[in-house]
Amino acid sequence: MDIPTAKPLPASKRAHPKSPFAAYFKRNYDLYLLLIPGLIYVVVFKLLPLLGISIAFVDYNMFTGTNPIKSILASRFVGFENFLRVFRKNDFLQALRNTFTISFLKIAVLFPMPILFALIIHSLRNLYFKRVVQTVIYIPHFFSWVVVSGLFMQILSGTGLVNNTLVNAGIISEPIKFFMDQGLFRWLLVFTDGWKEIGWSTIVYLAALAGVDQELYEAAVIDGARKMQQLWYITLPSILSTIVLLLIMRVGAVMDAGFGQILVMYNPTVYKVSDIIQTYVYRIGLGKMDFSLGTAVGLFNSAVALVLVLGTNMISRKTVERSIW
Repeated sequence: MDIPTAKPLPASKRAHPKSPFAAYFKRNYDLYLLLIPGLIYVVVFKLLPLLGISIAFVDYNMFTGTNPIKSILASRFVGFENFLRVFRKNDFLQALRNTFTISFLKIAVLFPMPILFALIIHSLRNLYFKRVVQTVIYIPHFFSWVVVSGLFMQILSGTGLVNNTLVNAGIISEPIKFFMDQGLFRWLLVFTDGWKEIGWSTIVYLAALAGVDQELYEAAVIDGARKMQQLWYITLPSILSTIVLLLIMRVGAVMDAGFGQILVMYNPTVYKVSDIIQTYVYRIGLGKMDFSLGTAVGLFNSAVALVLVLGTNMISRKTVERSIW
């Protein structure tokens, strides 16, 4: 007897398995709903403003249209003329040199400091004293640069605490003009930036140190390892990934030499050694209303920063086998 066989269903009626993402989305749709405000923020404040990049390629005139978009569309397209105009300016090249010089000074002097502070604080045994030190060193992070600038201007002024002490002790005969001396101003920027931010950066390394397996230290003590050997062979390798991550991020921010800090602290007497790309954009783009030139400089600044991040990440991946991606 022939056994009847079922006819296959048409392709349109076959049950199609759901994609893994669709199943995951159905289970966690509430999490995606929570993403909506963040996505709106990114689109409105991060992506839409990117349309303004086109100002760098036109001879922008804000009065040619009834709104910014119409003004851009009505402006004459000039291609890379604004970039060529920027690169021919001596003050731009000076600002570029100052940006790299100040940033690399801050990296060379300040980047190792939070690591050192974290190692010292982590080794303290008195818990109360440890908390007091942590609090004291990261409180300055919450001060604005306006407050910090005013504080140091009072301390370092001609009649301030530092100059009065040095003059009365006979170390110097005349007060030092810290904020007007081209040889000292860059170091003043490094010092004030360290005073304000080292404590806050230390927190990251303290968090990394808290995750180091204590059994490694116990085994090292049993093997007779001294404190410096434990530091070199256990502590530093354990937080190396954190150090590399922060170094990549810091090198990526080389083009940001401290706009807020320099803007409130510098003056025309030290423009030659302190005017950076961002303050240059501020003075040219807003001060002189040359929006096309200012946008061209800003776009160049961002492109260099991107290259530095990608390059540092690649070098780190090939040398120490650790990177962001």
